[in-house]
Amino acid sequence: MSPRSASRNSLWRIPPAGVFIALIVISLTFLGLVVLFSASQAMHSDPTVLLKKQLIWLVFATFAGAFTMIVNLDALREYAYILAGGSALLLVLVLVPGIGVMVNGAQRWIDFGPMRLQVSEIGKLGLLFMMAHYLAANRRHLDDMLRGFLVPIGMLSVICGLIIIEPDFGTAFLCGAVGGLMLYLAGVRLKFLIPSAILALSLFSVAVYHDPVRLQRITSFLDVEGNRSDSSYQLWQGILAFGAGGVQGVGLGAGRQQMSFLPEAHTDFIFAIVGEELGLVFTLGVVTLFMTLFFVGVLQLKRAPNLYQYLLVMGALLFLTLQALINIGVVTGCLPTKGMSLPFISYGGSNLVFMFVLTGIILNGFRAWELPVLRRQREL
Repeated sequence: MSPRSASRNSLWRIPPAGVFIALIVISLTFLGLVVLFSASQAMHSDPTVLLKKQLIWLVFATFAGAFTMIVNLDALREYAYILAGGSALLLVLVLVPGIGVMVNGAQRWIDFGPMRLQVSEIGKLGLLFMMAHYLAANRRHLDDMLRGFLVPIGMLSVICGLIIIEPDFGTAFLCGAVGGLMLYLAGVRLKFLIPSAILALSLFSVAVYHDPVRLQRITSFLDVEGNRSDSSYQLWQGILAFGAGGVQGVGLGAGRQQMSFLPEAHTDFIFAIVGEELGLVFTLGVVTLFMTLFFVGVLQLKRAPNLYQYLLVMGALLFLTLQALINIGVVTGCLPTKGMSLPFISYGGSNLVFMFVLTGIILNGFRAWELPVLRRQREL
């Protein structure tokens, strides 16, 4: 049975691994809603305002994830370059005054009436489909300098470069890391990848050095306690939240950090609220769930029928888990401060929709991959 026919004949049938991942996503999303409601108690006169907005986005995210789960991945492949081109166009438009909306010194959003779209999330999706399609279509030419390296690295550089201009260094780094890993997993030679990775990190470091805001974040990270009342204030308060929570936490609604002590408590630093109110057990539980999601997904990749679907699902797993890793690393003081949402838990509509789309891609693959690759090839 071909992957296409398998996809049609098993419209809603999901294997145990897919059910397990779906339960993980549901658990993380539910935890996010609970903590968001708790964190918003002292932030607004109406403590349900953020929860209501997130629930509206959750409806959109659920429909987007369900659509992505049942659509034929091979059919979507035909529109990979259109999606990539459209996302690149949006990344250009967001930089145009009057179209893009600037918040906290960054021009990353476009308003659509009452809704605000973070364009870089569309850029991630376009990058994912473009890289998976191109590398699969040129799998026999990956040893070639031009077609196997320069062309895909050029496409990756365009997306990352446009995101840096916003500026959004963290998302650009995430896209570069995922794109680079996809190149490696596809079979591009290390003699091409290693020098380009060194060059990319060098250019990235130069860009950070010449950006006063990002450079200050690096220097503050190196001396958190010395800058706790100034540039490291947010990180210091986050660390205090984990200390106050201890093993069991202070209880939902009893935390103090959301009372204007911790900036962005409901978005980038919501993991600190989890640590303060629910304690070490829940924070370790969140980390365990993300790790489990990744490893369960990787174990299923042996069933991928072709390189395109392998890279697509692997890229989705990498985007999801690397973003979680970066957020947790930032909030716990292991990485320099960077505004990046914690998947499924942080407040924010665009990212929630994108994470559900990634989940839909993963579940789509699991649902369609009925036979291991070697067995399918023998039967054909």
